[in-house]
Amino acid sequence: MSALTDIWNTIHGILTSNDWMLLGTILIACIVIAWFTEGLSALLNSTVMALILIAVATFAEAAIKAGGKDIGTLAQTDWGVLMKMTVGTLIAYAIICAVIVAVVSAIKSAIGR
Repeated sequence: MSALTDIWNTIHGILTSNDWMLLGTILIACIVIAWFTEGLSALLNSTVMALILIAVATFAEAAIKAGGKDIGTLAQTDWGVLMKMTVGTLIAYAIICAVIVAVVSAIKSAIGR
């Protein structure tokens, strides 16, 4: 039960953070992926694609803020941060993405009928 509480606290921490750019990136990436998803049968694939899209968008944002200077070092730093990410944090991001993708996909299916 402690693991579920830890994951819930991580999800709560992500959703209540003051990093509006990250929250907006998560929302937009999940909506885009859900829009191109055929249905809920591809939820796992869509979640992984959303996580990849979030990582690429976050890297692009950092590269733009850096003015395109020394992107190699930025890539190595981001890779190091990704490798040090805990499994609980990764699961929390995956749950957030899966829920958003599922909701948007269900709404899209309901409207399309």
